[in-house]
Amino acid sequence: MAKQTAGRDSLGEFAPQFAHLNDDVLFGEVWGREGTLSLKTRSILTISALVSKGLIDSSFQYHLAAARENGVTKGEMADILTHLAFYAGWPNAWAAFRMAVEAYKDGGGTGGGLFGLGEPNTAYAQYFVGKSYLKPLTDPKQAIFLANVTFEPGCRNHWHIHHAAQGGGQLLLCTDGRGWYQEWGREARALNPGGVVFIPAGVKHWHGAARDSWFSHVALEAPGEGCSTEWCAPVDGEAYDALP
Repeated sequence: MAKQTAGRDSLGEFAPQFAHLNDDVLFGEVWGREGTLSLKTRSILTISALVSKGLIDSSFQYHLAAARENGVTKGEMADILTHLAFYAGWPNAWAAFRMAVEAYKDGGGTGGGLFGLGEPNTAYAQYFVGKSYLKPLTDPKQAIFLANVTFEPGCRNHWHIHHAAQGGGQLLLCTDGRGWYQEWGREARALNPGGVVFIPAGVKHWHGAARDSWFSHVALEAPGEGCSTEWCAPVDGEAYDALP
């Protein structure tokens, strides 16, 4: 989460201690503890608390934008507020929905799932249809490399093959949204959170988001010798569009 300065900007001279607690403790130390709760989970908890207390104000507007940035999709926000309506009150939910509609008016949320969106995947953009994002989770110099890969709705990578002289292959751990995986000559397989895909070396395949959903998975390159990736042609657009 971006460093917060609202406390010092508004109250730095009048209440410096409060500004410090707001910027450095609440938005620094508490929100910064991603090892216990993800930013997405913290956003959902904060939205729930504010709606329950009827605090549908500028701070709620800020947290709606943060929730979207932290991967809460439009569909998820709609379900969250609908659920809250039965516990926090119908008028509170109506007020929250009015702000949420504005916050999500130009799209369904930025995705990223449990681990966040990361940066645009420019290094491999030529092998994708649509935009994808990459967030490294480990240092390859210290451990097996793990990365969170996020696909915007409709984004998918080209057909490709992971080659290896020995071992190799790839493991996908699906964490958020809805996507697809397909091996050459086989039917496409739907991917949802909790799904696991092992792709042996030498298997031609593709994976990506559904047309109407962001999708995220953690990608793990299986240890092997002489590993390389061969990129092939894009997925046929008509065949992709025919997927439900």
